[in-house]
Amino acid sequence: MNFIKKNWRLLCGCYLFIYLPWFFYLEKTITMTSPNIHIINTAIDDMIPFCVYFIIPYTLWFFYVIGACIYMLFTASDSEFLRFALVLIIGMSLSLTICMIYPSGLTLRPDTLPDNIFGAMVARLYQSDTSTNVFPSIHVYNSLAVHIALHRSDWVRRHKIVDISSLILCISICMSTVLIKQHSLTDVIGAVILMIIMYILVYVVDYSRIFKHSSRKEMEISNS
Repeated sequence: MNFIKKNWRLLCGCYLFIYLPWFFYLEKTITMTSPNIHIINTAIDDMIPFCVYFIIPYTLWFFYVIGACIYMLFTASDSEFLRFALVLIIGMSLSLTICMIYPSGLTLRPDTLPDNIFGAMVARLYQSDTSTNVFPSIHVYNSLAVHIALHRSDWVRRHKIVDISSLILCISICMSTVLIKQHSLTDVIGAVILMIIMYILVYVVDYSRIFKHSSRKEMEISNS
């Protein structure tokens, strides 16, 4: 028990041992040939141009999320770190659950890619990450979760350049998901809606007041 109390922040990272096998299992079992796959891209997605250079912010997502996790691990208060961990763990779990209930796929990827380093990076991405299990976009959801956590940080608030840089990177990552045809606009909207719900549940609702109110009612009932 003492080990858990002292290392509970690090233990939150053990969620990766749940998330990664879960994600790769869905990648193998839900494919474009699955009979219940839902193609969710629309005519609006066809109007969005393909921009190979946005593979850069898309790739920076990995460093953005990992860097934020390390920063929050060592600098955030217990309450802020717990909120950050809950937003990531619950949100990512809900995203994969939605993929299981509503299998989704895209038919947006271009037939040819530019013959340069950026095209090679996109090709590698397409090979490692299929065009299924896309709704909602975890790339977008985690980027929003990271920026919100960093924006709430005292140190980041005191350093506006860091706060603004985080916002720019967050927006760039969200844009990159549709500009390299890895996600549809529907996936982005789904991630934003999920983030709004999680933000309200984790950051806005004051559960201490709710619990105090319920405990008062219980005491009144027991005394009456």
